Amino acid sequence: MFNILWLQSGGCGGCSMSLLNAESPDVMTRFKSANINMLWHPSLSEASADEFVTLLNDILADTIPLHALCLEGSVMRGPNGTGRFHMLAGTGKSMMIWLEELAKKAHYTVAIGSCAAFGGITSAGSNPGDACGLQYEGRERGGLLGADWQSTHQFPVINIAGCPTHPDWVTDMLSQLAMGDLTLSHLDELNRPRAYTDHLVHHGCARNEYYEYKASAEVLGDMGCMMEHKGCIGTQARADCNIRPWNGKGSCLDGGYPCINCTAPEFEEPRKSFTETPKIAGIPVGLPTDMPKAWFVALASLSKAATPQRLKDNATAKKITTPPGSKTS
Repeated sequence: MFNILWLQSGGCGGCSMSLLNAESPDVMTRFKSANINMLWHPSLSEASADEFVTLLNDILADTIPLHALCLEGSVMRGPNGTGRFHMLAGTGKSMMIWLEELAKKAHYTVAIGSCAAFGGITSAGSNPGDACGLQYEGRERGGLLGADWQSTHQFPVINIAGCPTHPDWVTDMLSQLAMGDLTLSHLDELNRPRAYTDHLVHHGCARNEYYEYKASAEVLGDMGCMMEHKGCIGTQARADCNIRPWNGKGSCLDGGYPCINCTAPEFEEPRKSFTETPKIAGIPVGLPTDMPKAWFVALASLSKAATPQRLKDNATAKKITTPPGSKTS
């Protein structure tokens, strides 16, 4: 049996809400099939407060083995490094202290979501709560546990980043850990699972034909590509959202909203509107990953010159106005 303890700190609980939407099979069936035992989860467990505190102390006493410590939400270090902005009720200790102690016992420590991984939304702005990730503070290594920290199984914090995370990203990674099938080669440069970060959100996007011809949306709700004018950075964002969408068919782009790269550190501080594309001399500042600026300008000019009328019509429409027609010579 692979024991998991799931705690929540500075966040909205959105990753748990997403996890509960796992389908085919549901989340509990997935855990059962991987021999995963959820010791405690704030939304799923029925244990009383006293039973919960007893469980934590049993873990620290090595009475109950802890295979994976999962944190959802950022670590609240304030005020003044005391962690007292988030006290764990009935214990007299801050969640920050509990996390430090429990991480020493866990075979693996897993950050669920971008808040736990990098600080996320909770650390935005002036960050009055001094929020951080478990092993990152924004793009910088460090966070609560320190840049060089490793678990008892010699792993850094595994950052299942996203806001929220896709349920499959979480269940796949936890199942892989339970089977003893995870190696460091399965993690990218930010210790995120490569199972989803080896892809770009751009891959599988239903708007790719518009992108190829630079037939662009002008306002939210238009059917065209949102990169040129509406702030979409799916060509840079590392995730497979459009390859395995939420609930079988949903993604931000399918819902008519641009990708904001929520799996990346500091996505919450874009220094612009999420729906605005910064430009210099009419050229988007954020270009597709691995594409030189000169190539993009040349290809964009050619693409726009060759854009079919159908795409020009539909790009700024709310629904298809011009359907595909027969090929003409």
